[in-house]
Amino acid sequence: EWILIALVVLLLFGGKKIPELAKGLGSGIKNFKKAVKEDENEEVASTNKAEELDKKSEANPEEKKEESKTV
Repeated sequence: EWILIALVVLLLFGGKKIPELAKGLGSGIKNFKKAVKEDENEEVASTNKAEELDKKSEANPEEKKEESKTV
């Protein structure tokens, strides 16, 4: 089955186009992994900031009360 699929792809795209397609696919996967990694780093940074704000608000409960009054 795999040989048949490979032959069909070879016939459809030709020998010269296959390396170009593989190169494009590889760079697309690389860019996708990079974007996912950057997104994870941003989530960690935003989580850390939220934790810092929570700690500050626990240290100053009066500020939290004032904020709830203004809302």
